[in-house]
Amino acid sequence: MNLAVDQSAETGPPVVCLPMFSMSRAATAAAFRPALAGTGLREIYLDLPGHGDTPANCPPTSQAVLDTVCAWLDHHVDTPVLLAGGSYGAYLAAGIARQRPNLVRGLLLVCPGVTITRDSRDLPDDPPLDAPPGWLDAAPTELHAHLDAALGHRTPAVVATVLAAMNAGGPGDATFQQQLQTGPDYALPDESAEVVFDGPVSVITGRQDRIIGYADQFRAMRHYPRGTYTMVDAAGHYLPYEQPTLLRSFTQDWLRRTRG
Repeated sequence: MNLAVDQSAETGPPVVCLPMFSMSRAATAAAFRPALAGTGLREIYLDLPGHGDTPANCPPTSQAVLDTVCAWLDHHVDTPVLLAGGSYGAYLAAGIARQRPNLVRGLLLVCPGVTITRDSRDLPDDPPLDAPPGWLDAAPTELHAHLDAALGHRTPAVVATVLAAMNAGGPGDATFQQQLQTGPDYALPDESAEVVFDGPVSVITGRQDRIIGYADQFRAMRHYPRGTYTMVDAAGHYLPYEQPTLLRSFTQDWLRRTRG
């Protein structure tokens, strides 16, 4: 249950933010802090096991990672809490709401994974939006294919912002991450369970996200009777860094509903 953590100085109710796969709590703060600014919430940013500055202190399975986060919540915050996450972090947040609904007051799921196995995802087949020549020049060559599929807002400035987030924080444990992502237990065992979470939920997706798509996320809204679904044009898998102003607007709406 020992996870590296950063917290804001506010004394309001906690919002716990979980990172994208392979990224750190510093990257999560860069994604969500502008959207949460001025809310008075106590922002808590965690490094998952084998990510950032947290050692690989559990087996390389998503269930073990989820259990570790739940154990941390049990011991460090008054629950239920607001949970926010991007991509894999959002996948885990939704899993926590299924398995431990007593821990969760509301969910902010940004570009969430729904079916974690790559060949099971319903991805858009539209051609990517236009981009200026050389827009990927600042990125390492080995990341070009990933960023080409991931980004909807395709500019050098967005690429620089995403690269800074990727390189922020501790180094993580590459071996653990590889074992987790390629192992037989990358998917949570209850991934397809028909469980309803009745707290306020906001699901925000990118129209050009060719990493996890947006269709599976819409179909998953049947699990959230108090859920709002938003699909943002000119945004992909790194939506918080591509469209920060829109993310703040949608986050403020979600927070208004959590207070209702």
